[in-house]
Parts: sequence; C-alpha cells; structure tokens
Amino acid sequence: MVQNETTAGQTLLTEINFDGIVGPSHNYAGLSLGNIASASHKGDPSYPRAAALQGVAKMRGNLARLGVQGFLLPLPRPNVLLENVLALDGTEAPPLRAAPWSASSMWTANAATVSPAPDTADGRCHLTVANLVTMLHRAQEWPDTLRQLEIAFSDTRHFAVHGPVPPTFGDEGAANHMRLCEGHGNAGVEVFVYGKPGGRFPARQHEQAFRLIRRSHGLDPDKCVFIEQNPAAIEAGAFHNDVVAVANERVLFTHEEAFADQQGSYDAIRSAFPALEVVEVPSSAVSLEEAIRTYLFNAQLLTLPDGSMALIVPEECRESTSVWNWCEGMMASNGPIREVIPVDVRQSMANGGGPACLRLRVVCDPATVDPRFLLDEAKADRIEQVIARTWPEQIDPADLSSDNLAADVIAARAALLAALDLSELG
Repeated sequence: MVQNETTAGQTLLTEINFDGIVGPSHNYAGLSLGNIASASHKGDPSYPRAAALQGVAKMRGNLARLGVQGFLLPLPRPNVLLENVLALDGTEAPPLRAAPWSASSMWTANAATVSPAPDTADGRCHLTVANLVTMLHRAQEWPDTLRQLEIAFSDTRHFAVHGPVPPTFGDEGAANHMRLCEGHGNAGVEVFVYGKPGGRFPARQHEQAFRLIRRSHGLDPDKCVFIEQNPAAIEAGAFHNDVVAVANERVLFTHEEAFADQQGSYDAIRSAFPALEVVEVPSSAVSLEEAIRTYLFNAQLLTLPDGSMALIVPEECRESTSVWNWCEGMMASNGPIREVIPVDVRQSMANGGGPACLRLRVVCDPATVDPRFLLDEAKADRIEQVIARTWPEQIDPADLSSDNLAADVIAARAALLAALDLSELG
C-alpha cells in the first residue's frame, strides 16, 4: 500500500518516482560530451525493446516495494521541427543527423527541478522544466516535457509548473538537486549542486539557474544550500551530481570526491539541517573512476514502508569487486542503508544513465496527479505488450536516416499513447 505522510495541512504526501519509458528510437550515437559511457558505446547497436522492458521491470519492482510509481512518456521522435531547423539534407555530419532521434528524455531526472509543497511559500509543489541547453540533442526536449508535466500535474491547487529558465543559464534539473528532510511530508532543506565552466568537459548546471529557481519556487533562502561540484569529478565523467551523490530524507550518500569542498559542503548542509547523516564512500575503497563506471551513486535511495532504506543500484555494481565489497560492508554495519538491490538497466547504462537517471522524484498526494501517469500492474502489462509488439528490436546509428525506421518509431509511440489514453500528446 502507499506510504503516506501527513503534513500540518492534513494533506497526504508521499514520494512518487516518475520513470521515463525508454523510447523506440533509443540509440547509441554518442552525442553527449563528457558522458564516458555514451562516448565509449558510440556506434554500437542498441536494443530499444530490451531497454524499455528493463525500465518497466525496474518500475514494477519499485511499485511492489513502495505501493506507488509514476511514469512519463517518450517524446516524439524523430523531431521533425528540429530536422527542419537544422535543414538536414544528407550532407550534414552524423551527430546533427542523429540529434532529432535522441531518446535521452528517458532520463527523467533531467526533466525538471521539483520543490515539494512543505518547502514553498504558497504551499504548492513547484516544478521547473529543465532547459538542457548545453547539448543540442537534449535542448529540444523541454517543450514536449513541459506539455506532459502540465497534464500530469494540472491541479493548480496543488502544483505550479514553470517553463524553463532563460537559456543563458544551463539547467539540467533534478540530477543536480537533492533534498534532505525528516520525512518526505515534512519541510526540508534543498541542496543545489552546480559546476563552474572552464574544464575539459562542460559544466552543465549553472549556479544562477538554480538561484532563479529558488526564487520562483518561493523557497526560504535559509533552507537552501548551494554547493560546487568537484571539477575533478566532472573531468572523470560525473557530468551530473547524481553520478557521485544521492540524498534521501536525513541521509546523504556520497563519494569522497563529489564536491569541490567536501567538508565545507557537509558543514553548510548541517547548518541548515543538523540531522544530516553522511554515508561517505572513501576513494581508498572505491575509486572515483570505478564509482562512475559502475554508477554506484546513480542509484535510487528509497525509504521502505518499514522505515528502513534501500539502495537500488545497477547490476554493474555487483560485478565490481571493490564496489560490492564496500556495499556488503555497509549492509553489515549498523548504518541507515540496510539493503542494496541490483537491477538490470544495461541498455540505459551503456548510454550513461543508471536507476537514478531514469526517474523524477515528486513529493505529493497521489490523488492530485492525473491517474493516467500512475502505474499499476494492469497498466504495466499493457505497456509491456505495446513495447513487445511495436518497439524496434535493434537500431544501428546508420539506420537513423531510414524513412522506414522513422515510420516504425512514430507508429510505436502512437500505439503506446493510445493504450494509455494519452493520444493528446501525439
């Protein structure tokens, strides 16, 4: 059953994970500069059907654990509007040709930044869609993402959905945002992690983007902490903070090299949230490179109905001797994270996205969400049936100029929208 928490206003609040369903154009074109996994698999064949089914299996697991699970739909691909803007005629470089096909909206952690109602001045949950301007293949996403958010969270008594911050300021959403609290339904402290430009790879999250969001969401400045990500982590391939750190309730699970000033970051958070409990993985146990390769921190840190915490990690973590040894030691200790659960999201991992990338966390009353975006077992069956019937089994990057593939991808997405009574997103 759903684990609800009661706020002072007697509204039942719980954390809902909204996972992005992997789209039928899922491919490995290697478009993301600074994403080591994406670059290393550039040109490989992808398996969209397997990728999407892996994602649904992960959602089913969390639905069973938590009693509530949401989802967002693949965006329209190929993006004809972007194709027209780029004036594609077959003479362009392959990355330009591939951009309109990108299925990276499946990494829903980049969809928006979310501030729950207990944190905001007007007592509503605020969502600001991310502009994702640093990368062309992602900058095209926000208009269609915004349409979904406006439908899913259309009850303006409980939600305020904002358009993107100005493109001068790069914003990559919840992948760089954490929240600490005594319970999801309680007021919390929001932590905004940004990068500074000038390194070998782009720092995708700008500090001023988050400061603008803080103001537009009506957050108390004393309950907000702004932290610089470690430039060395960005250089190593941690293009988002959620590759090296994740928070849940009172716990911050982090690598020793996540932040530019590690101890200063802990002190700044504790000044706003004294109950902070840090679980730090030292570099001597798991190197920064191994943490990024296995996506140990790109995990879902969940509060289970009995109050204990579980960490949902990629299967790659269990296959790494150093990572799994550390996880087993952590589980044997008396720490707050009592269970580590590996899941198979290999198709997403090969493009640089683990369990945390695939979901957006929204604290709200499930009854206030458009029910079409909430999963149950029957709906999961329906989604799997459409995927098995219509998603391409394999895509090679060379296929992305194929008219036949375009028709198949468009038809597959339309079939899913129809099955979920969301054809208005077509």
